[in-house]
Amino acid sequence: MTDDTEPSAVVRVCVGNATDGARATADAARASAGDARVVEVGPSGIAGDAPLVLVTEGGETTFYYDCGPDRATRVVESLEDGELESGEATVEHERESKTLPVPEIGPLTVGARRVLGRCGWVDPIDADANGEWASDVVDDDADAAMERVRDVGLLGRGRGDATPDDPVASEWDAARETAGDPVLVVNANESDRRNDTDRTLVEGDPVAVLDGALAVAELAGVDTGDIVVYLNEADALAGDRMRAAVESLADARDLDEKPQVVGGPDKYIAGEPTMALEALEGNDRLEARLRPPSPAKHGLYGRPTLIHTPRTLAQVRELLLRPETFDADDADPGTRLVTVTGDVDAPATVELSTGGSLSAVRAAVEFDGPLKMACVGGQFGGFTRTLDHAPSAPALAGAELGTEGVVELFDDSHCAVATAGGRSRFARDENCGRCVPCREGSKQLLNKLRGVYDGEFDDDGLRELTRVMRGSSTCAFGSSAARTVTTAMNQFETEFRAHADGRCPSGACEEA
Repeated sequence: MTDDTEPSAVVRVCVGNATDGARATADAARASAGDARVVEVGPSGIAGDAPLVLVTEGGETTFYYDCGPDRATRVVESLEDGELESGEATVEHERESKTLPVPEIGPLTVGARRVLGRCGWVDPIDADANGEWASDVVDDDADAAMERVRDVGLLGRGRGDATPDDPVASEWDAARETAGDPVLVVNANESDRRNDTDRTLVEGDPVAVLDGALAVAELAGVDTGDIVVYLNEADALAGDRMRAAVESLADARDLDEKPQVVGGPDKYIAGEPTMALEALEGNDRLEARLRPPSPAKHGLYGRPTLIHTPRTLAQVRELLLRPETFDADDADPGTRLVTVTGDVDAPATVELSTGGSLSAVRAAVEFDGPLKMACVGGQFGGFTRTLDHAPSAPALAGAELGTEGVVELFDDSHCAVATAGGRSRFARDENCGRCVPCREGSKQLLNKLRGVYDGEFDDDGLRELTRVMRGSSTCAFGSSAARTVTTAMNQFETEFRAHADGRCPSGACEEA
């Protein structure tokens, strides 16, 4: 928001879908404010700090963690009285900082905070405060911008992207070379509540996501009015902020046409790229489409269509604005967003260098442990006993782990067999039903896992079944569901055999 007079101080209240009580805190802060300006910003990504209040005076920001309405009132009143109440941390920074200043210690120090940098700091619906535009970089020299993306080899992020872990530039080329008016779908429909990566970006910095979309649209020849932001209809706050951001963007950039914002079903399969197209076309029954052809050649209503997640578009924006932070020699240039959840006090969404280690996520959350296993990749992630894996797509694929953006930490009270079985039950119940390997395979998978409790651990049969599901399912649903069981068997074979003998080593299974 712009104002002719400079406020004496700015009070930022971080409000997101996962930050319980933050809206009440914001109301209390506004009610107590005099000369100070109170701004409702997006989530910082660290749910354990919520409600989080930041008070900025000049080049100094004080952090107040777990700041409920009563404390927020005291903080604002002390600010108005000229004697600011002490907080948990104070950070000095440039007066015109465009990114969240990070304390010296605490979960906010984990990772890089490049695409997350503005989350928890900027007004999410104020495009005038954006300051820099990737779309301007494209307008200045589109050929150079395209070559930058192509040379770096930027990969798509998340299961909702049509180019997950593959170079995005090749899809852009395909769309440009295909006859018809192209479309760009920003796929932000994620029903897996473990995964807050895209949701954090949409709630915290929707203008940056839209800026990335405008840049991609310009490079691929997509009209602004043919940009479709596809959200989960259950994410009300994300929808409100994205719609407001579109209106603000249209005014700030003087757009002739506005991107469209559309809500989709709160179903896991609705986030799969081709089933997202089915939902956008209004089909009641969602089924995965055969590929090839890719959506870039035959997508929404038969038009060439690019489908990218907010995470991918945020990386595109960062690459165009700050190319020096990307190394073309990396197998997976840029950073990866990860939500850390499971047996933790509160989840956290952090940004990791792809050349680092997943073990860094332990510092972002409170986890009593000991760590028995982690599931990396969300609903159908892979199980591992260690976090000593790089977050890059090739490293995770080599370890049979997922790149969907979730790391779940489990202590020794969890049973590997039961956990894998629960996810196989989800696969049986929630698959779209189109292809036999997934539809029938998930049924057989669950039955064979139930057989383990009856003393029949068919190791060879399970592995053959998962091999077929991985190699012949129409979409990633079946292959990912198979990965969950395979990695559980690889890492915890002794537990499977113990269950076949009638006992559960963790004591979690009453049936055993």
